[in-house]
Amino acid sequence: LAAAGVAIEERGSAPVADSALKGKRFVLTGTLATMTRDEAKAALDHLGARTSESVSAKTDYLVAGAEAGSKLQRARELDVPVLDEETFCTMLTEARSPTTR
Repeated sequence: LAAAGVAIEERGSAPVADSALKGKRFVLTGTLATMTRDEAKAALDHLGARTSESVSAKTDYLVAGAEAGSKLQRARELDVPVLDEETFCTMLTEARSPTTR
């Protein structure tokens, strides 16, 4: 079907159009206990957020898992808000909730 130009989308995978995280830039560092980095990126993408590999002045949040590295130091230097995993998961849950949209 793809060769014929038919786009295939998974059911329920449409992005949340009016998420509170839409347009926000996130950087992930360290190891997350509750999800893989790819799962975290997919969740953010679904909510309209963007992810980046490096911290900059344009970064809105750094998510710091266990054994966070130099990105954590850079975020502190730039006064980028640092989220621990629990806070990040709460943020994702609230952004998915219809009452917050």
